Amino acid sequence: MKATASTKRVANLRACIADRVCRLRGEGAFEILALVKQLEKQGKDIIHLEIGEPDFDTPENVKEKAIQAIREGHTYYVPSAGIDELREAVCVYMKRSRGVDVSPEEVVITPGAKPVIFLSFLLLLEEGDEVIYPDPGFPAYRSIIDFVGAKAVPLRLREENDFRIDVDELRRLVTPKTKMIVLNSPGNPTGSVLTREDMAEIARLAEEEDLLIFTDEVYSEIIYDEPHVSILQFPGMKERTILLDAFSKTFAMTGWRLGYAVLPRELAPLLALLVTNSNSCTCTFTQMAGVEALLNGEEAVRKMVAEFRRRRDFLVERMREIEGLTFVKPRGAFYIFPNITAFGLTSQEMMRYLLEEAGVATVPGTAFGDYGEGYIRISFSNSLENLAKAMDRIEEALKKLRQRRGRL
Repeated sequence: MKATASTKRVANLRACIADRVCRLRGEGAFEILALVKQLEKQGKDIIHLEIGEPDFDTPENVKEKAIQAIREGHTYYVPSAGIDELREAVCVYMKRSRGVDVSPEEVVITPGAKPVIFLSFLLLLEEGDEVIYPDPGFPAYRSIIDFVGAKAVPLRLREENDFRIDVDELRRLVTPKTKMIVLNSPGNPTGSVLTREDMAEIARLAEEEDLLIFTDEVYSEIIYDEPHVSILQFPGMKERTILLDAFSKTFAMTGWRLGYAVLPRELAPLLALLVTNSNSCTCTFTQMAGVEALLNGEEAVRKMVAEFRRRRDFLVERMREIEGLTFVKPRGAFYIFPNITAFGLTSQEMMRYLLEEAGVATVPGTAFGDYGEGYIRISFSNSLENLAKAMDRIEEALKKLRQRRGRL
């Protein structure tokens, strides 16, 4: 009887789960990281090219600012929208980095980048609204669009177009129900960068169709071949755009959980209200460290990006030597997204094969959407030495795979 009653309670608990939770998706890189950690516990030597975080330490001046803030007692609640000092620093940074004038009343600080996605979509989207998002793209977009009950409409990013948005294709996806377009440049997982011409056309379309824009610019500083272009730089866009930026990638602060939204003045208090009801506020001393990063972190960022560029250039040259791989040279972020269709394996099978045969952890392209099939994501957030070793292992493993296929 006890076992039966226990089983019944479990069944009832599962029945209590809200349907919307079942619409959420995981994030492939973290799932693979957990798998890799298990293999490492078994003694397997794995080179990590799966996780998307800088392998650099947070700049010393930023760490010291946080320590100083703790010692001075800045460990209490603060306003949900963020401390004045950080909101003002964001305004200074937006002017310096993008040439855009922003007021503190248009800035909301959040504990990381994802709350900006989650809370902005919760704020603006309703059931029946359509949202066009990039595919392959960051998995949280579709996950949260689905969660809030809107309709996620994938916009395919094509290798032959350098994984940039084809504005004609975008235009064809717009319907009377379209409410928002999601942009991500530089992009994850492809390393693609939208040109000024791309942005101008998207801005024109948004104005013509009266659409909202959500622009994810967390990799804005990690760009190699041209200056970053934000859609906020175009006339009329500030009034219809929510910009996401964060400290995780630019300042190697992934574990600090610090991000922010820049959005129209009338929306900012409502986003802050959602922060109040979900997180109360963002950690005070972390915010004070963020002020230091924005105002005095340029040199550390330049050094980090220079090293990423060296790694990017090495990978591009090295991967050209590997028979069967094709790829688009990444122009931003720290990812390369090679096409692996020549080897006859799915993205998931290739990820498993390289993990088991070569001891190299990658992410299958399908972790970033259905149109990621046929690709894998490689993060070059690892040392040149490890990247060289990983490429040697991958080349040898793919050579074995070609030989094996030749015998079939």
